[in-house]
Amino acid sequence: MGVYQTLLIISGIFSLILGIAHFLFPSLFDFRSAIPKEGPSLKPFSLMYIQYKTTREDTYGLVWVMNHAASFSIVTVGLLDVLCSRWIFSEYASALLIWIALWWLLRAGSQLYLGRRKGDWAILTGFTFLAALHVVGLFLLQ
Repeated sequence: MGVYQTLLIISGIFSLILGIAHFLFPSLFDFRSAIPKEGPSLKPFSLMYIQYKTTREDTYGLVWVMNHAASFSIVTVGLLDVLCSRWIFSEYASALLIWIALWWLLRAGSQLYLGRRKGDWAILTGFTFLAALHVVGLFLLQ
């Protein structure tokens, strides 16, 4: 398990760096210009009987809320991997490995929303590798 734990720690360090950088992505990707304050009205949010007049500022704020939630998840996954020696032999190790693997698979597949360029496929492949790394742990625990 020593090599495997080392790989999880490396994965965790990568996740921590990515998660911390991710907090700044709306600024780095210039979302303010992508969602300008002025422009045509947006259609209202509607869910069954709930109606809410959505503004551009709401949409811009929602980007930050969702980004912070995703960033926090990435940082949490990173911390779990860095601290894997504390939980890898516990009764909940399989549940954590499955949850993290599914999280990375979700993130990998979501890359296709950004496009299908070479870089998108490279990112999808890298995140799929991180998912597979966590699945491998299930077999090592047997």
